[in-house]
Amino acid sequence: MAKREHVVRMSVEQPLWRALTAYRLLTMVYAVLLFAASYRKFDRPAVAIGYLCVLAVWTLATSPRVANAASCTRRFLGADLAVALAGILLTPLADSHERIADGGPTLPSIWTAGSVLAFAIKGGWRWAGFASTFVAAANIVIHGGEPTRDTLHNVLLVWVASIAIGYVVEVARASEATLARALEIEAATRERERLARDIHDGVLQVLAMVQRRGTELGGEAADLGRMAGEQEVALRTLVSSGLVHPSRVSRDGALGALVDTYEVDEPGDGGELDLRTLLAPHAGSRVSFAEPGTPVPLPVPAAKELAAAVGAALDNVRKHAGEGARAWILVEDWGDEVVVTVRDDGPGIPAGRLDQAEGEGRMGVALSIRGRLRDLGGSAELVSVPGQGTEVELKVPRGRTDER
Repeated sequence: MAKREHVVRMSVEQPLWRALTAYRLLTMVYAVLLFAASYRKFDRPAVAIGYLCVLAVWTLATSPRVANAASCTRRFLGADLAVALAGILLTPLADSHERIADGGPTLPSIWTAGSVLAFAIKGGWRWAGFASTFVAAANIVIHGGEPTRDTLHNVLLVWVASIAIGYVVEVARASEATLARALEIEAATRERERLARDIHDGVLQVLAMVQRRGTELGGEAADLGRMAGEQEVALRTLVSSGLVHPSRVSRDGALGALVDTYEVDEPGDGGELDLRTLLAPHAGSRVSFAEPGTPVPLPVPAAKELAAAVGAALDNVRKHAGEGARAWILVEDWGDEVVVTVRDDGPGIPAGRLDQAEGEGRMGVALSIRGRLRDLGGSAELVSVPGQGTEVELKVPRGRTDER
């Protein structure tokens, strides 16, 4: 039976666009009816009729443009605001000064608020404040710089309401993005659990059997069993930690919505990288890896340099502690700094051996480890007790790496 994939689309602002479309149509009809009810009181009704015809055609023709955020472009918003301002400024040419002074409505009437609300839904409270300021200025101009109390009340109401709606839209968008990310993590967790079950039932059991049988048979089979054991541990680490590159939620501009379509890419040097994704591949049958349950973000160059220093420390374990030595990697995120500890159970380093190696020109610890950490503004401390192994503690201050 074929499995059907359901794409969930989420948008808190799409209903606002629909409401705005209806508002523009209704207020356009209201402006026409308002004029029809008192057209005999106009000094020049022809001016009002001409503008209202333009307003009606504009409102009907541009209804698809206010259907979503993608089609409601900046150029359209500017033209729409210009139509509203033109109607306000044409009011003194069509109506008498006495009616305007008494608080009579402008030609577009409350249709003007729809133009300002489009700015609020599209760009947030800052755009709303920008558009409502122009509307306020136009209303003050037609009153000769002395607006009535009702006019000031209406202007202030539009200004405050549009900014409030713009702010609510911004908060809703942030909440929507957070919800989409939470749903994405939940889906990824379910998928990881499903894969873990399948891998545990199949691949991991086969690798464990190969390791066990190889050890029993000895010879070349023992080497094959050892490699199978390393792959088993590495695969278990990958499945249990779930270290995958973060996916990104894309925005469908045509629908004004967040959709569950994801893109995976590598971050550039200007971004951040989860340090765990670089260190997890070191885990194996003789290398244990312990990391926090949450990402450990670092700037990409710093993360790569720190991972390279860990790799150099593990190389020293393999070279000097022997094939049978075990190693442990511990990642700690203290907020202001990241600490990675590499420890082994080898024979340890005799006193003075590092200074002797540096004098002989072997600069592995000095350059590959301490040099990398010094360039990052961090430090590398090495503690070794003969017969009890070696511990290398790598510290990188997060504030210093962010400035690089």
